[in-house]
Amino acid sequence: MLPRSRTLPSRIHHGALEERHDIRHYLQVEPQPKATEAGAINPQSTIPRTLWTASSHIITAVIGSGVLSLTWGIAQLGWVTGPAVMLLFAIVNLYTSNLLAQCYRTGDPVTGRRNYTYMDSVKSNLGGRRVVICGLIQYVNMIGVAVGYTIAASVSMMAIKRSNCFHKSGGRDPCHMSSNGYMITFGIFEIIFSQIQDFSQVWWLSIVAALMSFTYSAIGLGLGIGKVAVNGTIKGSLFGISIGTVTKAGTVTETQKMWRSLQALGAIAFAYTFSLVLVEIQDTIRSPPAEHKTMKKATLLSVSVTTVFYMLCGCFGYAAFGDLSPGNLLTGFGFYNPYWLLDIANAAIVIHLVFCQPLFAFVEKWSSKKWPKSEFVTGEYEIPIPLVGAVYQLNLFRMVWRTIFVMITTLIAMLMPFFNDVVGILGAFGFWPLTVYFPIEMYIAQKKISRWSTKWVGLQILSATCLLVSIAAAVGSFAGIVLDLKTISPSKLAIESIYIIYICVHV
Repeated sequence: MLPRSRTLPSRIHHGALEERHDIRHYLQVEPQPKATEAGAINPQSTIPRTLWTASSHIITAVIGSGVLSLTWGIAQLGWVTGPAVMLLFAIVNLYTSNLLAQCYRTGDPVTGRRNYTYMDSVKSNLGGRRVVICGLIQYVNMIGVAVGYTIAASVSMMAIKRSNCFHKSGGRDPCHMSSNGYMITFGIFEIIFSQIQDFSQVWWLSIVAALMSFTYSAIGLGLGIGKVAVNGTIKGSLFGISIGTVTKAGTVTETQKMWRSLQALGAIAFAYTFSLVLVEIQDTIRSPPAEHKTMKKATLLSVSVTTVFYMLCGCFGYAAFGDLSPGNLLTGFGFYNPYWLLDIANAAIVIHLVFCQPLFAFVEKWSSKKWPKSEFVTGEYEIPIPLVGAVYQLNLFRMVWRTIFVMITTLIAMLMPFFNDVVGILGAFGFWPLTVYFPIEMYIAQKKISRWSTKWVGLQILSATCLLVSIAAAVGSFAGIVLDLKTISPSKLAIESIYIIYICVHV
């Protein structure tokens, strides 16, 4: 169990604020108390800090909703390219994660000053505008993740309803329904949970999230294996979805196959996006030996385990569904019996995703600095919680801003309910800068690698190649959104937009 995330905002009480006016402060995390440098460990953590605990932290951080789209990704690329691409992403992540591990301490990798978060590492090794850019990328990515999670959760809620409806009707009712109502329901839950001012007060959330992610991932894998056994054959082709295949978005053409293949790169990249938490995980490791040495072993072990698990989920799903592999693995089993097992898996997705709304630190810090004397922005009111004996610190600005944020992300999700497209964009947007570019640049600065040296050129080639992959994935994902929007009639889109605005205004 990781200690409290240091990306959370400090508590603002009756206008008491830190007097720091550099905008970079508002785009980075809270500075931490320095521990003794000789073998110092994070004082907030109370668990054994070993190779095994670090590996388990990484595995639980990696395996999440990204696993749901891997089957679709491999289906676009085929039996040859799909697993190969997944393996390449794993190798790149492993390599850049090892570079990042060596940037945990500034200067000497054994006795240098600690960096407690990813942003701390960027600030101490690179500084300047790149700190601001890195912060903006993180926050924009979080907004996208909030939209993606809303779509995934609503699809799972709808899948539970359809599964039970179909089971009760004995298969006679097709049980067609809209996802809008479920997105609104999920948004209401998000509004409630977003008001939690300090996630350290509910430390058990990360344990619940980890258990839920393993639950739905394991069920998805098990159902895929079962469906292959029932089919008695392995579906799919060497080079992915066939031209002429009829899908919900229409008949696949040569151009669409190209866009789908590029979008698959983003879906796979999204499943491997975990670099932001690596420094915090490394901060829980006991030394000696040096943290980066233990972290290197932990990363190798965890990425290997994760890649094997991803391969199994993606490949068995593709073997089960072939060209008709669904964008969300658990929705592809339709009304598979035992239907209650699918209900458990989809419920696990909803429970997992309802806790994932971090972005609030930047806006709240900036606003409190901009209007330090505003009672609306900085004032807090104690609200007693009946039967519990606790007190909730109500801040009006926090309540209004977080509610508006959730409503906007829910609105975007309702207007673009395309899980694969959003996942592809998120993977493309976050992979190159956060997983490749910043770790490489920090490593170059840390090791003082001279320009145009062999190692410098090799690292720049790797970075440039990954940039091209991210751009290609983004182009494919945006093309996917355009194609999916064409399946919605303009009149229906206009009616749904008016309905959504009506709901938002009245809420």
